[in-house]
Amino acid sequence: MNDTGINGEELAAQYDPPRHRHTLQVLTCCLIGFICFLGAYMRIPVLPLLASGIGAGTTEIGLINAAFMLSAGILAVPAGLLSDRIGIRPVLLTGLALMSCASLLIPFCGTPLLLGVIYLVFGMGLSAFTPTMMSSVAKVVPRSHVGRAYSWYTTAVYLAMTIGPASGGWFGRIIGIREVFFVSGGLILLALAAVLFFRPGQGEEHHAHAEEHPEHLSGVFSNRRLMAALVGTLGGCFGFGMFISFLPLHARAQGLNVGEIGIVFAAQALMNVLLRIPFGRLSDRVDRGLMSGTGLLVCAVAVMLTGPAQGMAALIACACLLGAGMGVCFTALSSLVVVVTPPKQRGLGLGLYNSCVYLGMMLSSATMGIVIKRTSFSLGFMVTGAATFVMALLFFCLYRTVVSAPEKTGAAR
Repeated sequence: MNDTGINGEELAAQYDPPRHRHTLQVLTCCLIGFICFLGAYMRIPVLPLLASGIGAGTTEIGLINAAFMLSAGILAVPAGLLSDRIGIRPVLLTGLALMSCASLLIPFCGTPLLLGVIYLVFGMGLSAFTPTMMSSVAKVVPRSHVGRAYSWYTTAVYLAMTIGPASGGWFGRIIGIREVFFVSGGLILLALAAVLFFRPGQGEEHHAHAEEHPEHLSGVFSNRRLMAALVGTLGGCFGFGMFISFLPLHARAQGLNVGEIGIVFAAQALMNVLLRIPFGRLSDRVDRGLMSGTGLLVCAVAVMLTGPAQGMAALIACACLLGAGMGVCFTALSSLVVVVTPPKQRGLGLGLYNSCVYLGMMLSSATMGIVIKRTSFSLGFMVTGAATFVMALLFFCLYRTVVSAPEKTGAAR
């Protein structure tokens, strides 16, 4: 018996469609997600260079990126809600079309303002694609297999997010900065064609008792376990945002060069990827709430220790600890959102989850820069780790208030 309140073996026996069909559908979603995020993340190292080449200063480049993150975060909620109303496939196609068009138009931008507007459209497309594809993964598997399905999907996406910037930099050196965006747009068009051909998410709905839950927003916000998962996601991404935004500066202040900083980031990414599949399978067998909270506490400790860490070896150790915490907690959190959200509201729930991902990182970048400017990098990391620790405790409080009586709340069914 896990946090769903349903024995996994009994549920698997109740629904016994061919396993190879589920595997093929999940792998299709993984392939589409990988291609899309590979194309999307190729732009990261070359966009600032293109922006500076058309006259954008540091502040304007920051605003362009902030506009993208804000649109990707805020619009994920209405996109998820829309996928609940009109279906997964139209929203997926719209999101991919917006991203592809934006990538193909970026090379023709002549002013920072126009670049910012088109990048805003890119964020809109990503906000439509991300929660909807996650909903598609959940739709094609029984609830007893959600954790392992998400572990494969998030591993594919994270690999793309890791490889994308490196390949973007390589293409930029070989064929030119502007041409990278044509490659990016072409890859996203390939993902769009795959959605048209393979029709991901067109499987059976395996989640029972959908009619027991209200479809309106208040039904979602009264779901304490969902709120716990969102708080945990916000806290974990607040800590991760601090790491990706300010670790390069913290490490450079200690004398590390660009290559050594890259190794620190690679250590974090590698640990994160390696743990997702085994812990995804584990999350289908144990209490996802306990697993999520434990991972969040590990993340908090890792960010705290990064502050006083000195030297490359110490920073790599902190990065590995953070990667381990993220591999554990986010694998469990994403599947927890699915199993505690009614099927008719799943798109909305995953939209809220993705909003917390982007907004958590954005809040960290916006607020902790001020703290660091007035104090130091060490104190900034320690304050961020303490904030993540508090959010982990709040997650436990919200989650445990309903763990003893899932039947009464209906949230865990």
